[in-house]
Amino acid sequence: MLIAALVLGVLVGGRLPDLGGVTRRLLRTGVVLLGLQLSVGQLVDLGPRVLVAIVVTVGVTFFGTVWLGRCLGLPRGLYVLVASGFSICGASAIAAVEGRVDREDEHVATSVALVTLFGTLAMVVLPLVGASPQWIGLSVHEVAQVAAAAPASGLATAMAVKLGRVALLAPIVAGVGGRGAPPVPGFLLGFLASMLVSPLVPAAVLAPAKTVTTVVLAAALFGLGTSVRPKGLLRTSPRALLLGLLSTLLVCGTGYLSLRVV
Repeated sequence: MLIAALVLGVLVGGRLPDLGGVTRRLLRTGVVLLGLQLSVGQLVDLGPRVLVAIVVTVGVTFFGTVWLGRCLGLPRGLYVLVASGFSICGASAIAAVEGRVDREDEHVATSVALVTLFGTLAMVVLPLVGASPQWIGLSVHEVAQVAAAAPASGLATAMAVKLGRVALLAPIVAGVGGRGAPPVPGFLLGFLASMLVSPLVPAAVLAPAKTVTTVVLAAALFGLGTSVRPKGLLRTSPRALLLGLLSTLLVCGTGYLSLRVV
């Protein structure tokens, strides 16, 4: 749904007025709502071994992707967004970070396209090689992709591990802030607040809240797509595709090793 909204925005780009202000507010709102899918209790139940594996996987993938992006000569805005999306939670992480770095709208669009493409690839390949629920949760990019890839018997475990990665959105966003940016932006405080109150929210509210989150983020990505110029995407595609492939191999490999070494 997110990539479809982005593509639709690109197709109608130039025919609509500037949606920049509305887009930014929608992105921030979507990140705040994402916090309702996570609780502190879920993290505690994973145990120290898996929690360490989550931190290692996210850290190695984020900083490793940043290093790879530099080596490939890509713009900083692009490789920081790719690093955030691939290491944490896909398009939602990209939405949270994009206002903290110097980037072009094409960088955001390219990052979301890459995280959708390679997340889908990981979603298909990992079950074929017999990946454990923990490995799937550590390696697949989007929350929805984890739900699709995990076996029914291990779905709860895979989702809990994935949401453990989502929890690291807060320190990553705070850490990538540029000079003059607030250490902790307001929307990130909202994300943390949502995470803390989520155990108090009735299940009948949480289910539709997930749908609302997806719709809000899709609307925001449509807005971003309207300002994208396809020629800009084509200029960065080959090296960006390579970065996406290498980052996917990095997160999958690190996830696998961290579960066995830790």
